[in-house]
Amino acid sequence: MNHWRDREEFKARVREWATTLGVEARAIYVRPMRNKWASCSTAGTLSFNDELITMDRELGDYVIVHELLHFFVPNHGKLWKSLMRAHLGEWEKMEGELARRY
Repeated sequence: MNHWRDREEFKARVREWATTLGVEARAIYVRPMRNKWASCSTAGTLSFNDELITMDRELGDYVIVHELLHFFVPNHGKLWKSLMRAHLGEWEKMEGELARRY
């Protein structure tokens, strides 16, 4: 499995994507979360489920980009889907894999 070494490597990947997307991530947390893979606040705080560390990097990238794009588009409408495709290509496959595996 091609997973993350640790929380710090995962956070570094979040910062890479944030720079690529032009998002200012003021704080990044990796912590236990019961009901979701990630969340973001309008203040620039990102929280990620610590189970992501054990996932394939491709699935982690999907969750990271998914969450970061919510700084621009707060819903999952056409614009958000278009931006997902622009950055991740066939993102629906990753979404489906995430739903099946986790």
